[in-house]
Amino acid sequence: MQNLELLVVGGGPAGLSAALAAANYGIKVSLTEEREFLGGQLIKQTHRFFGSEKEYAGTRGIDILKKLIDEVNKNNNIEVLLSSRVLGIYEDNIVTILNDHKMKKYYPQSIIFATGASEKFLAFENNDLPGIFGAGAVQTLMNVYGVLPATNVLMIGSGNIGLIVSYQLLQAGVKVAAIVEAAPKIGGYSVHASKLRRLGVPILTSHTIKKAIGKEKVEGAVICELDSNWNEVKGTEQLIKCDAICLSVGLTPLVDLLKQRKVKTTYVSELGGYVPLRDENMETSIKNLFVAGDVSGIEEATAAMIEGQIAGLSVAKRIGKNSKDEIEERIEEAKNELKLLRSGPVGKKIRKGLSKLGLNHGKNYNEKFSEEALDISHLMKTGVPSEENLKNKLPSKEKVFDKGPIAISECFQRFPCDPCVKSCPFNAISENGNINNIPYVDFEKCTGCGICVSKCPGLAMFVIHKNFSETTSVVIMPYEFLPRPHKGEIVKVFDREGKYLCDGKVIRILDGKFQDKTAAVSIEIPKEYYLQARNFKVEEGNHG
Repeated sequence: MQNLELLVVGGGPAGLSAALAAANYGIKVSLTEEREFLGGQLIKQTHRFFGSEKEYAGTRGIDILKKLIDEVNKNNNIEVLLSSRVLGIYEDNIVTILNDHKMKKYYPQSIIFATGASEKFLAFENNDLPGIFGAGAVQTLMNVYGVLPATNVLMIGSGNIGLIVSYQLLQAGVKVAAIVEAAPKIGGYSVHASKLRRLGVPILTSHTIKKAIGKEKVEGAVICELDSNWNEVKGTEQLIKCDAICLSVGLTPLVDLLKQRKVKTTYVSELGGYVPLRDENMETSIKNLFVAGDVSGIEEATAAMIEGQIAGLSVAKRIGKNSKDEIEERIEEAKNELKLLRSGPVGKKIRKGLSKLGLNHGKNYNEKFSEEALDISHLMKTGVPSEENLKNKLPSKEKVFDKGPIAISECFQRFPCDPCVKSCPFNAISENGNINNIPYVDFEKCTGCGICVSKCPGLAMFVIHKNFSETTSVVIMPYEFLPRPHKGEIVKVFDREGKYLCDGKVIRILDGKFQDKTAAVSIEIPKEYYLQARNFKVEEGNHG
């Protein structure tokens, strides 16, 4: 029997953050992870994070992981137990762990469960054919092991995970036949959907999959439309050719071990299923047993890291002998950060779920945010900005464009994100004091430098130089694909729906360490297309 001060179960973003928060205040931490490596979902997340600069906004998940692991390895108060599976937790709080083929018993003063979530499945005909994957499996194959899962994938589900994995499939050279969404609008952020539509990927809302086609493996799928009551519309079936089907239909908190300890749980649909009852310090119905991350309710990784900090700090405050006032101050800072991230329209679902747990997170939020006020219904359905959006958001006066290159934002949805604001050296971009507000560009301050183009995680910033010459304009666009273009190369230019507009000439490429694999590419095009051109493609045959 080994006595511990704190046992953290799960080495993902929440568990790593919890271990560090407690260890930094002198708590001896044992961090256990069932896999042979730390990281959880971070190890396969090659995209940049949204959220605040404080919580790594604008940094890729894999790079966040490197920073967290480096901090863990340098902290003498943290013992890491890899390939260690927690098999049981008993009424006396004794925990049994399988490590190095041996059953070991631990008696911790406090425990933080950061066990994450599992993927939900979907019932349809032939859903057991080889070639049907969960989105997490596809991400793992590509981003961890470098294995292509297929050549042509049909994505089911348009939440952030489905949209992100679809984009990463395209980056890996895999075709995405379509994204199928049963709801009447996409579930993820509109900027994710917009960049897919610019690449020509159809997003089919109010559709579902009926069956997979194939004998030995997936060869296609039959989809159909749904009416407003979620019933299939007869006669709308269509065959989609593909060699894999990727399911991204939600996550379920992994509460099995918590139930074994008889932690009180309740079903909250907004949080993904059964979740533990807990207080604002992340403590469950069992004293000294805390939770953090997706096990406490499905949310973004940024929220998981903050919850981990709150749980770790709460343990440090209870066990530690010194710095309690300082720890309490840090706990309040973390709670306020979490509250701010949840305060916009996209946090409404989370706030509703938390209220069902008896938490007061929803009482003092600023409810003036409204998606309807932004008229983004078209965007949320198709992933393409409507003309109304563009009239309201983009500078319509010709004189504004005549002044020279200016940055424009095509981010029309309120959600927590600030890298464009933080990256501007001229303070030309602002969110009016709230991270959930839409970024506003002050065209008097903007110089059109293009830094924001490569810093925006949603690839929603562009720079337009209308009067580059008498007959041409230049649009600076973000680009995250291989092969990279060369200066002087002729490329195909597309609009917001992935439709060919014209040929363009590459005149400049910013693609150094500062851009972090998001190149800012200046494309010279005929002047008539300066408000339409939003993407381009490098033709491999023409690439030098």
